[in-house]
Amino acid sequence: MTRMGLFLLVVGALAGLPQPIHAQAPALHLASLQWLPYVGPGLPEDGMSGAVAKAVSKHFGYDVKIDYFPWKRAMQVGGADPDFIGYFPAYYTAERARQCHFSAPMGHSTVGFAVLAGEPLHWSVLDDLAGAKLGVVLGYSNGEAFDDMVKSGKLRVDASDNDTINLKKLLAGRVRAVVIDKAVLRYLLATEPVLNKERARLAFDAHPLAELTLHVCFQRSALGLKMQQSYDAALLHTDIAKIENAYFDKLDGMSAAKRQFLHESAH
Repeated sequence: MTRMGLFLLVVGALAGLPQPIHAQAPALHLASLQWLPYVGPGLPEDGMSGAVAKAVSKHFGYDVKIDYFPWKRAMQVGGADPDFIGYFPAYYTAERARQCHFSAPMGHSTVGFAVLAGEPLHWSVLDDLAGAKLGVVLGYSNGEAFDDMVKSGKLRVDASDNDTINLKKLLAGRVRAVVIDKAVLRYLLATEPVLNKERARLAFDAHPLAELTLHVCFQRSALGLKMQQSYDAALLHTDIAKIENAYFDKLDGMSAAKRQFLHESAH
């Protein structure tokens, strides 16, 4: 047999051998919303909360797959669709706790009011806001006390699909203030072109509304409970603050053009 013939014989024999299979890790399929910098399809690791969820899930051998919807739809799909196991990042409420298995806290959110610069809200209790028209996002919880007053009609709200729309309403004088997370406001003012141009006109009110924790809301099923228990156990071995600080350092280190690109690619 010639050398070439021997070579072809060996290659043929090797081609017939079974190839190694690289098993793909199972995934937690979660519904979410575009809520930058916490979660968003154009952000590194799907956002800061996405980075935390992926680090936690990796501890028990899972990846994370995220599909994005408007928030109200994300809660419906993540809470009931059998193709999903839950939704995130969600504020804890007693009503939601009856409908899902909440994870332990995976982050926190400072919720307050965006106002026009030089026009602070003067309030000490929620009743003081009764005469103001406030912008909120449809389906968001803003703390149980605030939510209860909205349901009872004691607070006037104007609901929109997202924070960007609300901030533009504020600039146009259509609402007195906008309920928003402090980090979200910071991010939008740095990245959203219209808001960036008007950033000097907007401020975060000095009196915060609430300090809320963020969670995964796992479906209220046997599998959902199992995943919640695994997730909570893994949270004990996850340095959330370290992940969040590193993530903000990464965002702060980006150029303005890069941040704007990430914002636009998330839309």
